[in-house]
Amino acid sequence: MKVVGLISGGKDSCCAMMKCIQYGHEIVALANLMPIDESVDELDSYMYQTVGHQIVVSYAECMGVPLFRRRIKGSTRYQNLSYKMTPGDEVEDMLILLKEVKQRLPSITAVSSGAIASDYQRLRVESICSRLGLVSLAYLWKQDQSLLLQEMITTGIAAIIVKVAAMGLDPAKHLGKEISYLHPHLLRLKELYGINVCGEGGEYETLTLDCPLFKNAQIVLDEFQIVLHSSDSIAPVGVLHPSTFHLEYKMECTSLSECNGRKNTCLDKMGSVYEVEGDCVPECEVKSLSADSALEFSEIAEVKLRISRSKKADTFSIGCWIEDSSRTSEGLQKDLTAVLKRIESELAEIGFGWVNVLYIHLYIANMNDFALANETYVRFITEEKCHLGVPSRSTIELPLTEVCLGRAYIEVLVANDLRKRVLHVQSISCWAPSCIGPYSQATLHNEILHMAGQLGLDPPTMTLCSGGPTAEMEQALNNCEAVAKCFNCSIAYSSILLIIYCSASSTSGQRIKIHERLESFLKERKLDEVDNGCMCKVSNTIILYVLVPDLPKRALVEVKPVLYAPEDKETLPQTDVQDTSCLELPNYWGFQHSHWHDSCYRKCVVNRKICAIILCITNELAAKICSESLDCDMNQGDCQYSVKEKDMQRITRFCVYLLDKIFLGTDFSWDLITNLRFYFPTSLCMPADMLSMIITDAFIEFAKMSQRIKVGTEPIFNVVPTLGAGQSVTSMDDVITCELFASKL
Repeated sequence: MKVVGLISGGKDSCCAMMKCIQYGHEIVALANLMPIDESVDELDSYMYQTVGHQIVVSYAECMGVPLFRRRIKGSTRYQNLSYKMTPGDEVEDMLILLKEVKQRLPSITAVSSGAIASDYQRLRVESICSRLGLVSLAYLWKQDQSLLLQEMITTGIAAIIVKVAAMGLDPAKHLGKEISYLHPHLLRLKELYGINVCGEGGEYETLTLDCPLFKNAQIVLDEFQIVLHSSDSIAPVGVLHPSTFHLEYKMECTSLSECNGRKNTCLDKMGSVYEVEGDCVPECEVKSLSADSALEFSEIAEVKLRISRSKKADTFSIGCWIEDSSRTSEGLQKDLTAVLKRIESELAEIGFGWVNVLYIHLYIANMNDFALANETYVRFITEEKCHLGVPSRSTIELPLTEVCLGRAYIEVLVANDLRKRVLHVQSISCWAPSCIGPYSQATLHNEILHMAGQLGLDPPTMTLCSGGPTAEMEQALNNCEAVAKCFNCSIAYSSILLIIYCSASSTSGQRIKIHERLESFLKERKLDEVDNGCMCKVSNTIILYVLVPDLPKRALVEVKPVLYAPEDKETLPQTDVQDTSCLELPNYWGFQHSHWHDSCYRKCVVNRKICAIILCITNELAAKICSESLDCDMNQGDCQYSVKEKDMQRITRFCVYLLDKIFLGTDFSWDLITNLRFYFPTSLCMPADMLSMIITDAFIEFAKMSQRIKVGTEPIFNVVPTLGAGQSVTSMDDVITCELFASKL
C-alpha cells in the first residue's frame, strides 16, 4: 500500500514508517501537526507531540517525499477514550490534514502512526482513518518497549531527548543526549521506578535527527536552549528549544539550492512542504445505512422466521433463522437482512439495541458470499449504534440449505446492562489481526471474556500463514494469546471452552496435526506457569471440534475461546467437581444412573459461578441409549445412516436428562443458561425443524415431570447443522452434540 506517515519528529513515528517498508508498503508522503505559534514548543495535548516541531520541516528534504503540515486550531473537547466527531476538537485538525493529503495524492490508502501503548491516540487515528476510508498501520502497537528501543538503536535511528518529565531524568543532564547514549540509564530507571523505556507514559520525548529513511540528508542541531517548565526536585520537567540547525547531505547534491536548474532526477529526491489551511469540514465518510431507513435493494420477500431465547434474565442469547422447507432462498442478502431486522426488532421490544449485544455468531451458507454478508451486516451493526464498542464476532460456513435453514442464521449474546469492556483494534500491527470493521477482537462482561474467532493470520500482513494447518493453528493460538493478555489472562490458564472449527478442506491427517499442535501449545504455556503468577487458572478446559464446510479466507482452522477473566486477580478460580453418583436423581423417562454416563460429557465449573458442558452422543452411545443399534439405510444417497425419529426422540430426552443430572451435581439450574446449542450432522438426513420439534417436545415433557424449568413459546436452544462434531478430532461423528454455558455472574 502507498502510505502517508504521521510524524511528530520522534523516534516512534520514524520506526513505524521503517516497519511499513519492511512489510512491503511505500511511504509516499508525510503529515505533521504543529502549534499555531512557531515559538511555542509544546501544547497541552494528549494527542500530539510538538517539541522540536521547528525542525520537522526538514524531513521532507531528508526523505525526499512531500510533507503536509497543519497548525492545530482545535483543543481537547471530547475526552472519552473512544472518539466521536466533535467540531473544534484537535482531532478534527488531523482529519482536515489527511483529507488534503488524500485529495492531492489519491493513490494513498493507508496511514502510519507510532502508537505503542496509548489507546487514546490509537483510537483517534483509527476514527479518522475510518472516516476517510484509509487503513491504519500501527506496527509498534503492543510491542515490548525494551526490545523495541533496542531495535530502534540497532537499526540506526539517531534521536535525541527533547523533553523529560520523570524521576531520574534531569533536564540539565539529559536533554539533547541521544537515546543510544541514555539507553542503559533508561533501563535502570525501568528497574528502579517502572518507567516506560520508550517514554510511552510521557516520561520523555525525542526528536529524530537521522535514520535509514533519511536518504538525502541528516539533521545537525547547532544550538539549543533548555526551557525549564517545572523545577520539581523529584521529577523536573524541561524541554529543548532548537535555535539553529543545518542539513548534512548524503547524496551527490550538497544542498537544495544546488539542485535548482539541474537534472530532474536530483529534484525528485527533494520533498516539498505544503501547509494545509481551512476550518473544520463536514463529515466526509460514507454513513452506514440505518436498518430503519429504506433499503437500497428490493423489498425483502416474506419469510418464516424462528426465534430462540435462553432463560437467564440478565445475560441471554437470541437466535434467529429461516424455517420454511418449502421456500426457495432468494439469496444471502435478503435472508440475512430479514434475520438481522428480526433480531433488531426483538431487541427493541425489550428496550435494548445493538449496544447491548456482546457477541454475534454469524452463520452463512456459502463463504463465497462473505463480502456480501459483511456489506449487509454493517447496515445494522455500526459504531454509532454501539458507542461502548461493537460486538465480537465469529463467522463460519454451515450447511444451512441442506437442512432447510435458508442462507443466513444468527445468534446474539445480549446483556441487560452496559458494563462491558470491548477491545477493538482496527490498526494493522504486529500484535494480533486487526478488526477492520464493526466487530471486535474480544468483549469482557461479568468476568467472562468472549473472544472473536481467530484464524491463522499473520498480523502485520493479514494473510494466512503458509505451512498448512499446523502453522495456521500455531498462529491462531498466538493471536488468541495476544488478545487474552490484554485482559491479563491466558489461553492456557484461563480458557473455559475452546471451540475448534476445522474446514472440510483439511484431511483427517491434518486435523490430527491441528489437535497435536493445540495440545503442545497448551502444555508449553502451562510449563511457564511460574512466570505467569498473575494469570487466572482454569484446570480443565473443555475442547470441542466442529467440522464445517468452509471458513473465512479459506482457512483450515478457526479457534473460538471463552475465558475466565476475573477482576480480582488475587483470587484464583477453583474447579468444583462433585460425584453425582451419590445424589438421589429422578429417573425421568425411565433412565437409570449408570457409570457410562460420565463418558458422555465434559464439564468445567469455575468458582461455582460458571458452568460449561459439552455432551457428545456418539453412534455407540446412541445405540446404548436406544438399547439397539441404529438402523442403517444404504438407499439414502450420500447419507451414511438414517436415525429413526423415535430413536432421536429417545436420544434427545437422554440429553435433557443428563444435562439436568449434571446441573443437580453442580448447584446450577436451567434458568442460569446463557446459551444452549445442539450440533447435528447433515448425514442424519433430518431437517432442522424436525430436530427442533423433537427437542422442544423433550423439554415440554421434562417441564411437566420435573417442575425445574418453564417452557415458553420460544425454544431455549439453537440447532446448528454441521458436517461433524465431537470431543476428539479423530471422531467428529457424533449423532448429536450439546454445548451449554451457564453463569451465576
